[in-house]
Amino acid sequence: MSALGPFRYGPARVLIVLATAGAAAGAPPWSAAVTPAVTPKVAPAPAAIGVGCIAEGGGNLHARLRGSLDLDLDWANVDMLCDGELRPDGTGLRVSIAGPDRGAGRRVRLVFGISGVREGTAAQGRPTNLTLVFDGEQRIFSTRGDQNCVTDQLSQERLGTPGGAARRWRINGRGFCLRPAATIKQDARILVSRFDFTTQVTFRDTPAAPALDPPRPVQPARAR
Repeated sequence: MSALGPFRYGPARVLIVLATAGAAAGAPPWSAAVTPAVTPKVAPAPAAIGVGCIAEGGGNLHARLRGSLDLDLDWANVDMLCDGELRPDGTGLRVSIAGPDRGAGRRVRLVFGISGVREGTAAQGRPTNLTLVFDGEQRIFSTRGDQNCVTDQLSQERLGTPGGAARRWRINGRGFCLRPAATIKQDARILVSRFDFTTQVTFRDTPAAPALDPPRPVQPARAR
């Protein structure tokens, strides 16, 4: 009898028998390479484009309203619609800030006309006209002049790439009103006793007027 006892097969025959038995039991043959499962990589979603008041974030408005309506406004950047630019006559800023959509296009909008502000400069104690517009409700309240409200602090911070014909600035302002804004019929009034906001303003270069051709000299009529 061999050293293997009752088994009369050589080592090679034993390996073949074991491999055959494993295949019959559903296991992969010894020569088969086992490939581990690979989880496919998912490309990250692109960054969301900035929305709301300021694309870079940080816009807000806080204001206290008392009178015909009592409201404490506390708006965040994502819920706001903002716009701002120089006044048409270039004497200051016109800043429009609208709050969250309350359905059916209804929003509360504050429009500030801030006198004596230039691009890139801080300001203090600037006379301010304030208009409250209730979009979708046909209600407008106005101070009718800039002698009733004051923007007591205003600062500017550059946004985006410097240079260009259109330049965006972050505007931080705070102030108060001494007298209420009223409707056209003077039958309802709202006092904005304090306000502070962070919004953006775009300053644009005024296009130069086209050069006019010089007048052509008049040729004297020839005698006949």
